Amino acid sequence: MATSYDLAVVGSGPGGYVAAIRASQLGMKTAVIERSELGGICLNWGCIPTKALLRTSEIYAILHDLDAYGLSAKDIAFDIGKVVQRSRAVAGQLSKGVTFLMKKNKIDVVKGTAKLAGQGKLTVEQDGKTQDIAAKHIVLATGARARALPGIEPDGDTIWTYREAMVPKAMPKRLLVIGSGAIGIEFASFYATMGTDVTVVEVLDRILPVEDADVSAFALKAFKKQGMTVLTSAKVTQVAVTKGTAQVTIEAGGTSRTETFDKVILAVGITGNVENIGLEEAGVTVDRGHVQVDGYGRTGVEGVYAIGDLTGPPWLAHKASHEGIICVEKIAGLKTVHPLNTSNIPGCTYCRPQVASVGMTEAAAKDAGHKVRTGTFPFQGNGKAIALGEPEGFIKTVFDAKTGELLGAHMIGPEVTELIQGYAVARQLETTEAEVIETVFPHPTLSEAMHESVLDAYGRVIHT
Repeated sequence: MATSYDLAVVGSGPGGYVAAIRASQLGMKTAVIERSELGGICLNWGCIPTKALLRTSEIYAILHDLDAYGLSAKDIAFDIGKVVQRSRAVAGQLSKGVTFLMKKNKIDVVKGTAKLAGQGKLTVEQDGKTQDIAAKHIVLATGARARALPGIEPDGDTIWTYREAMVPKAMPKRLLVIGSGAIGIEFASFYATMGTDVTVVEVLDRILPVEDADVSAFALKAFKKQGMTVLTSAKVTQVAVTKGTAQVTIEAGGTSRTETFDKVILAVGITGNVENIGLEEAGVTVDRGHVQVDGYGRTGVEGVYAIGDLTGPPWLAHKASHEGIICVEKIAGLKTVHPLNTSNIPGCTYCRPQVASVGMTEAAAKDAGHKVRTGTFPFQGNGKAIALGEPEGFIKTVFDAKTGELLGAHMIGPEVTELIQGYAVARQLETTEAEVIETVFPHPTLSEAMHESVLDAYGRVIHT
């Protein structure tokens, strides 16, 4: 294995390994340094294994509604050990896939913990041994980890982060989820569907606070209907662990009460892995736990770049991957490279019902000075959704009333995490309402609701 490279990537998550592959494609001699599993948190402990768990819960929910489909089954049950085993197997398969991609693209994989050690240099430590690596360009893709709250530190047993929540040895009877962003709501949805008594506490005045207010309101009703307890404008002031349970003091509605939970999941955001990688010594600027970069991943220190969760929100795998490509292509001197427009990045939450969005919410569009036109179409008016037995939810579109620009799209309902890409493409192409209205959508599909939502914004809706 070589010790000198054109480009070295620290971290092999969706940002790091994609950056490495693109660099290899562009003819760079490339290495990836990884201290744990290839694929990073996303493939091993995040995006992928959680979706495997959520798929199980979706099927479990359907099994309890078989009569609606003219079917029946007895003794419906689950084995949590096998549920977790399948999730880990899915993660393992994809991690092995990244290993294959590294070999295919002739990328060296160096195991260990890397640290900046001067211009164009890294030191890598593994099992007490240190090796030096030289690289003209160093891309930091070390990702992020779950934030803790003051006085509420994860202990791996009663107070969980996402890692422990993905591999339960037994299902908790009562679970508290602190935080109602995508991570918190996905875990709340999984455990509630599988029969756990779930309480969600959110400090802000609504759940899924980055989503459009109409989506948040609909989600709240859906989750309560499923049996969740959801407390907004609330906070956890104390957690005391005693004999394997948590006594949690919650302030909500002007009162304070203490309840007992078997487990507590902390889902209050993430902070970048900026420690012990030589940032301060190298002169790299860190602000509130994240590395500061320009639109091309440049840190301001010659030859040092950063991408992905390490650089701040939105904390999304697909954002990291595109940042990696942009960063490497800029290094390679390609002339057609442009900074990533984060307003065109779709966000997805795989709860039940699913949530997805891209662009501005209605409130954000108005705050930005736009006069808006909005359209909404319920899945209750969509033939495919009714046939699937999943008519819950709606699609909302937000347009600039003067120009017809699609400012944003917001969805809650069946498979909306797949549908949202249609609007993402539309925004990337700077599509107006005219092009979408003139587009022929296949029937019967869920996507027809996307068309109808646009029609509704312009007084032309057909099926409501």
